[in-house]
Amino acid sequence: MGARKPEDTRTIAIAAHGGAGKTSLVEAMLYDVNVISRMGRIEEGNTVSDFDPEEQKRQISINTSIITFDYKDKTFFILDTPGYADFVGDLRSGMRVADSAVILISGVDGVEVQTEKAFDFADDFSIPVVFFVNKLDRDNSDYNAILKEIRQVLTDRAISLYLPIGKESNFKGVVNVLTGKAYLYKGDGSKDYEETSFPAELEEELALEREALIERIVEVDDDLMMRYLEGEELKEEELIVALKKAILDRIVMPVLPGSAIANVGIFQLLDVMSDVLPSPLDMFPRKAIDAEGEEVEVKPDPDGKFSSLCFKVMVDPYVGKLSFVRVFSGTLTLDQSVYVVNKKTEERIGSLRFMRGKDGKDVKEITVGDIAAIPKLQTATVGDTIAVKGVDFVFPPIQFPDPVYSLAIVPKSRADEDKLSNAIHRILEEDPTLRYEKNAETGDHLLSGMGDLHLDIVLSRIKERYGVELETRLPKVPYRETIRKPAKAQGRYKKQTGGRGQYGDVWLELQPLERGAGVEFEDRIVGGVVPKQYVPAVEKGLREAAQKGVLAGYPAIDFKAILYDGSYHEVDSSEMAFKIAASMGFKKCFVEASPVLLEPIMNVEVVVPEEYLGDVMGDLNSRRGRIMGIEGRGRFQVVKAQVPLAEMFRYAIVLRSMTSGRGNFSMEFSHYEEVPQDLAKKIIAQVQAEGEGEAASGK
Repeated sequence: MGARKPEDTRTIAIAAHGGAGKTSLVEAMLYDVNVISRMGRIEEGNTVSDFDPEEQKRQISINTSIITFDYKDKTFFILDTPGYADFVGDLRSGMRVADSAVILISGVDGVEVQTEKAFDFADDFSIPVVFFVNKLDRDNSDYNAILKEIRQVLTDRAISLYLPIGKESNFKGVVNVLTGKAYLYKGDGSKDYEETSFPAELEEELALEREALIERIVEVDDDLMMRYLEGEELKEEELIVALKKAILDRIVMPVLPGSAIANVGIFQLLDVMSDVLPSPLDMFPRKAIDAEGEEVEVKPDPDGKFSSLCFKVMVDPYVGKLSFVRVFSGTLTLDQSVYVVNKKTEERIGSLRFMRGKDGKDVKEITVGDIAAIPKLQTATVGDTIAVKGVDFVFPPIQFPDPVYSLAIVPKSRADEDKLSNAIHRILEEDPTLRYEKNAETGDHLLSGMGDLHLDIVLSRIKERYGVELETRLPKVPYRETIRKPAKAQGRYKKQTGGRGQYGDVWLELQPLERGAGVEFEDRIVGGVVPKQYVPAVEKGLREAAQKGVLAGYPAIDFKAILYDGSYHEVDSSEMAFKIAASMGFKKCFVEASPVLLEPIMNVEVVVPEEYLGDVMGDLNSRRGRIMGIEGRGRFQVVKAQVPLAEMFRYAIVLRSMTSGRGNFSMEFSHYEEVPQDLAKKIIAQVQAEGEGEAASGK
């Protein structure tokens, strides 16, 4: 790649809704800059970006691929992000470390769910955006309709920088709005095009778009604006300078037409990326937090101290662990060590690599703007700041969305059980949107992710990479039991086996408490009918018995237990005897106290476009939910509801289908409520049947 300077670097995320042609666009770019001799096809599994076996099998992008190439004496680091909602974490991390974004939109399908998500993320990180309207050679494609939709749904700052020449199968070129130069292609996938004058039929439209573009870009320069308003003809060179600043300030978001498959308009997109999108040195300082918790700014200075953010980890079965970093300041050479600031660990580096899909090229140094892979960093994880010793600040961690879909996983064999821990550890290193935990209440080992496709791919990787086969089911609900009314009962344990026997005798009263009160114990013994040394054993026996309730074996909560009477034997009484007596008394008393089953109720927040509001509310009602309120949030409506957890396990899948993928939700525990009687009977019967089945099988 020759001698590189940060001002000649472009770090760009390419994002789109799945199926818009993003991977094909990257292939066309690589072909046009002579990196590959022919464009690969997704259907053939031979694209540079989609090299993961799961990507090739499913013909979708799952991971962010890093594609490095040179064009016009500049080095490009392209982050090819996935376009499906289940892999939104990769999209967000890619946007976080990019200096700009090219958002692809299908000329047939228009603005879709992940288009909106990509634009929102670009907004979150305040990076410049270019829109590329793809597939304009297809039937029913319409550039002007898509441009209108972009302006209505996403931003009114979208302005044509190029116009298409021809429509659908006659789409054969593009014309530059500023210069009026036209570029005609063969449309057969070849690189060949000719520069010519624009077609006469575009003259009027071109004049209108040029005026609209100039009016917008002169806003960045008062002198230019004054001269323009006075009717002066502005020079092309100074308009380009103003355009570059307008894009950096996000006043203008250029729109370009093209077709990746037909290879039309790709060179013009490359030119825009090269000539008017920002270098790392043009970008704003990055926010960081120092050792005292104060916010500091990290300037993109190649001569400063080296600092970078680890935004991706890939575990290759053959190469090992690769930590992908974006450099925000300074320069790192091979003879230096790196310091993982979050972990306070120092590590040697063996190599630095620029990646092009699965292939890497070793380099001797990395500097501001670079995206590099560092092999075999043991302690670094996604979100860590990787710097040199002496750097005491950390970049804020990448905020990933919380998982919305969970499955209970069970290894098929004991051998799989032994290998599972390592497999899960490796998978979690790569994917920060995954969670794995054991639910102490239900005993479930829960794997949680962004959707059913996400978990399906994770399970497939665990099997293929680590040889671990897992069975799955929906998680168990952590029900509870409680009582409705007070009751009293005796627990008496007497056992004589020759010699010293066992004797414990207690009288208990149970009283219901308000929800969330837990379990309380009160000693009301007078006169020593139960000696003080045995009272703790009574409480312990009672609390242990409450952990496995009477109705269906779920923990009993929200009651007060009162020890008010009993008796003892001077010889035969013991702590164990009173513990058993308390357990017996609790079970008798609980049955008499009108026991009921409780279920966890979740606070649910659903964010949807207004057109889906009625469907979402109806669905929540069908799930025994209560609508607590509705409020506007930008172009979305937010429904707040309380819904039983038992009704929410597959909600992520249902909501995505119901809203065409445009809805999302979050939930957290609120409280416990009584299960409706008819449903409670079914749950209890099911638990009893499962218990009988286990007993019969000898488990």
